[in-house]
Amino acid sequence: MTNSINKPTPTFWIIGIAALIWNIMGVAAYLGQAYMTDEILGALPENEQIYYNNIPAWVTAAFAIAVFAGLIGCFALLLRKKWAVTLFVLSLLAVLIQFIYNFFIQDYMEVTASKLIMPIVVIGIAVFLIWYSKKSEEKGWI
Repeated sequence: MTNSINKPTPTFWIIGIAALIWNIMGVAAYLGQAYMTDEILGALPENEQIYYNNIPAWVTAAFAIAVFAGLIGCFALLLRKKWAVTLFVLSLLAVLIQFIYNFFIQDYMEVTASKLIMPIVVIGIAVFLIWYSKKSEEKGWI
């Protein structure tokens, strides 16, 4: 049972809600990719069409695991459950698997410096959420 000594700070709630919004955007990105219509796909440059038409199922699965584990991890964090840490670790591992494919295996789209910005941000936030949830666990907030 949680007592007043282990009451989370307002920053905990702000970070938790911001992380939840971030992960909702990740789920939206996944759903947008998973349910992309032929019309939307046809409007993309040819190399991106080839990329999306050839994504292996294991990469799509990694994307789904990454975003849904992150989303559920945020709910767990806000509900002050210790298993948030495990979900954030799972999310990071899935993110890394997905990015290994995107940067080292696929050869349909060129990897440029500008295309590295978002993956670096995603990995940074995933690492932060692991660190923050562990810190929250140490402080008795979760």
